[in-house]
Amino acid sequence: MERTFVMIKPDGVQRGLVGEIISRFERTGLKVVALKMVRPSKEQAMKFYPSDEEWLKTVANKSLSVYKQLNLDPKKDFGTDDPIEIGKKIKEWLAEFLASGPCVAIVIEGNRAIEVVRKIVGATRPYEAQPGTIRGDFSTDSPELANIMKRPLRNLIHASDSKEVAEREIKFWFNENEIYNYKRADENIIYGL
Repeated sequence: MERTFVMIKPDGVQRGLVGEIISRFERTGLKVVALKMVRPSKEQAMKFYPSDEEWLKTVANKSLSVYKQLNLDPKKDFGTDDPIEIGKKIKEWLAEFLASGPCVAIVIEGNRAIEVVRKIVGATRPYEAQPGTIRGDFSTDSPELANIMKRPLRNLIHASDSKEVAEREIKFWFNENEIYNYKRADENIIYGL
């Protein structure tokens, strides 16, 4: 079975969506094997998000593609159109937001957990997320609104996007003794074991 990391961000916690979000994962047959409420410091949040140029460019290009689509000038909101500098600014906003309130850190286990969780969560840009997904049902935020307001997207939840990222993020938030192995009562039915 595969493990992945999920974090319900301050907007999800403050809106009282923790139970709803967790139940969506559990209803599919995924298993919560670690869970805790945390309030990261800004420094801790800065370490959680990567700093490599590829990640910074990827984050920036998500915003820049919307700016291009809407014929907007990123220099107006960012003071630059350099993807690395924009990525650094967005990372700073992400860290400030993560540190702004309690979050819920979760390790989820199941068959193809990473892929299934990301489908349940929905597209990163909430206005693109399909109805029935967490972001599609509970958010309509967009990069241009977030950037104008000098904040990150309010998209409720973070979910690891690969096995390598999941392993790093799980180790960042949890010690091995905080992750539990147990069998759900319905695993025989779900997996045909």
